[in-house]
Amino acid sequence: MAEASIQAAALPPDSVAPPPDIAAHPPPLVARLTGITKRYGTNTVLDGVDLDIRQGEIVALVGPSGTGKTTLLRVLAGLESASGGRAEVSPSSTVMFQEPRLIQALRVWKNVLLDDAHKPGALELARAALQDVGLQDKLDSWPVSLSGGQAQRVAVARALYRRPELMLLDEPFSALDAFTRRSMQSLVLGLWAKYQFGIVIVTHDLDEALILADRIVILSRGQICHETRVALARERDVTSPEFNILKRELLEQFSLSMN
Repeated sequence: MAEASIQAAALPPDSVAPPPDIAAHPPPLVARLTGITKRYGTNTVLDGVDLDIRQGEIVALVGPSGTGKTTLLRVLAGLESASGGRAEVSPSSTVMFQEPRLIQALRVWKNVLLDDAHKPGALELARAALQDVGLQDKLDSWPVSLSGGQAQRVAVARALYRRPELMLLDEPFSALDAFTRRSMQSLVLGLWAKYQFGIVIVTHDLDEALILADRIVILSRGQICHETRVALARERDVTSPEFNILKRELLEQFSLSMN
């Protein structure tokens, strides 16, 4: 099969029909995957995946372990080359991983800017990004002095500084305690509401998927086997009947995907 085409370019706003709950003028696409296949030797991890992401849309990827969720995210990020198919992704995209990946030898503000730390006005740019995540008072701190939640906030600030059109999140809150995880979910939703970037998040937590996402995509054996639109108003009450009806439906689909 021909090598996959990876195109980092702006995508046409009318290249696909909008979902039924989006108005007549849908937001532009920030990513489109067409027929994406990924193989490692004889092992097929992704098998003909089609997926569109629009500006301001939050999509959660869920499914059993080993179904290709993180591989799909890495293809979107340009960190993996697909074996076949076509990936068109906005050049303005950033990635957050399970670990904050801070450089211990750099102060917090330099961790936000990395190679841009020597640019004119760099300190003020870092201050603005850290203010967005509530850490402006940690500007000159060393990473070792931060809690786990604070370190992840710095990682969010680093992503925000680049003003992404698409943010890719690979289980970024899985190592946090329940209270801090909920706080981080609220932070991401607040920033999403302010800047309206698209988000793709890989998670094993169905509650998290339902709290955050507009659309939940279940993968099984390298293919998309189910999609659910989440038409619940934010912020979402995990104790509400509507939330738990959707959760039961997802659990049924999740169980089917494992058969």
